[in-house]
Amino acid sequence: MERQLTLALSKGRIFEETLPLLQAAGITVTEDPESSRKLILPTNDPQIRVIIVRASDVPTYVQYGAADFGVAGKDVLLEHGGEGLYQPIDLNIAKCRMSVAVQAGFDYASAVRHGARLRVATKYVQCAREHFAAKGVHVDLIKLYGSMELAPLVGLSDAIVDLVSSGGTLRANNLVEVEHIMPISSRLVVNQAALKLKRERLQPILEAFERASQANND
Repeated sequence: MERQLTLALSKGRIFEETLPLLQAAGITVTEDPESSRKLILPTNDPQIRVIIVRASDVPTYVQYGAADFGVAGKDVLLEHGGEGLYQPIDLNIAKCRMSVAVQAGFDYASAVRHGARLRVATKYVQCAREHFAAKGVHVDLIKLYGSMELAPLVGLSDAIVDLVSSGGTLRANNLVEVEHIMPISSRLVVNQAALKLKRERLQPILEAFERASQANND
């Protein structure tokens, strides 16, 4: 099985938006991760398989060679650090933005201007730390793993740093975006050893992904 390629994906939006890229490379995943309990999914090519992992674990699987390549959000890669990964292509999928949000009525600009020390809840501690440090804002960061919008509503934090797509979840919870940190999209990541040892198998797939992702951006 030495020549077999393993692709790491997470369930949900990234999986769904990667399918057309795979199809552009002639690869079809033959089982649906939403209905299958399997974590290793076959494709129409017996030499290519897909493993289903948590989004935050994709870079780790690729870094250590358990997967040859994978798709991960820029947010996940920034938190991971990207060590041991080749990141050749921005796939222009799963687009959103990383933002600071507060409860409606909280005067964030005034708090920042007066040098207040803010409590900020986020899953993205590294990105948040760098953002506020660059602005010279003093913050206490509170690491959460989900339901970020709840934190300001129950007094856990003054603000949150989270991913925003349409903003609907923020509005539904009486929160407003006050700062846009960066745009986020998903990237292809490749294990550096696999790129050398399996280049012949990987290269056509990478090229097909690149062509399809450029079409996404047109």
